Amino acid sequence: MKTVLVFKTSVTKNAEVMKLRPLLNKLVGHSGHWNFDLEDCDNILRVETQKLRAVTISSALQLHGFFCKEL
Repeated sequence: MKTVLVFKTSVTKNAEVMKLRPLLNKLVGHSGHWNFDLEDCDNILRVETQKLRAVTISSALQLHGFFCKEL
């Protein structure tokens, strides 16, 4: 069963999304999906996953210099 995780982030530009693309693709694998809503005031990241925990995603983004908190 897939879980949808939702995060508030500091990602504001498409260039930053492109920078994070390889990392997020590797984290979610072939069975998952992710997307950013940069038009939302919280710059939302949504992740569909079967195995990842929220702390794994937020820690990975923080290691790359971005704020990321699960909502």
